[in-house]
Amino acid sequence: MKRIVTLQDISCIGRCSTTVALPVISAMGVECGILPTAVLSTHTMFQHFTSKDISDQIEPISEVWEKEKITFDGIYTGYLASKEQCGQIVDFFERFGNDRNVILADPAMADNGKLYPGFEEDFPAAMAKVCAKADIILPNITEACLLTGMEYRTAYDESYITELLKRLLELGCHTAVLTGVSYEEDKLGFAYLDRDGNTGSYFTRECPVSYHGTGDLYASAAVGGIMRGLDLKDALALAADFVVACIEATDQSREARWYGVEFESQIPVLCSMLEKRMNP
Repeated sequence: MKRIVTLQDISCIGRCSTTVALPVISAMGVECGILPTAVLSTHTMFQHFTSKDISDQIEPISEVWEKEKITFDGIYTGYLASKEQCGQIVDFFERFGNDRNVILADPAMADNGKLYPGFEEDFPAAMAKVCAKADIILPNITEACLLTGMEYRTAYDESYITELLKRLLELGCHTAVLTGVSYEEDKLGFAYLDRDGNTGSYFTRECPVSYHGTGDLYASAAVGGIMRGLDLKDALALAADFVVACIEATDQSREARWYGVEFESQIPVLCSMLEKRMNP
């Protein structure tokens, strides 16, 4: 069984970050270790929340893992709490990354044209250093613009997305994936480009509602698919289809909560999707 470690916060309530990654990746048949970067009472879209940076635990935990000769097939980062923590994550990549594993960075810091609450304007520069060391990065369009300095647009064409992907590769990663891409009404998906010139995209139906945490859900399912042997495009498409299933199930639920999607009920659907893609 493959083993990954995810480095991101724990939002105690909120259906995001580690509370999404751990169950989703585990259900896909991959051991999921965790290294929490912060503990939040709730995610930052709640009116009130507490946040405790636990950067001081990254080094001692890493030391123990080195002494125990623990290795990982994949390293997956999400929400990071501070600029200083970004530097620690780069150091972690140096210690545990190698040519046999995959580093995937989801620069979870912004959406809809602006940074999440709690981040200063110079935070994207620190996150760019994390992305530079990753094999695969998964920003949305807002995050990509903050990382590259390109103008954020809500109306765009394929040439804009292509240029944004090229700028992302200039950060240093091998593969850049842009999420939340749409060229036509009612269609939403992703586009990617790698250093070998491979490019592709995939679009599914756009849901009329949106929920916080779907980016975390998407990245987690993609990591799980990659670890189970799917090629990149297949893993990303699986993740996109799963997120749509979760949004639609939540929208139809009488017990839906505003702060996140009911992904739990769709875990069997995810496992079925994975099985079909692994055994077409």
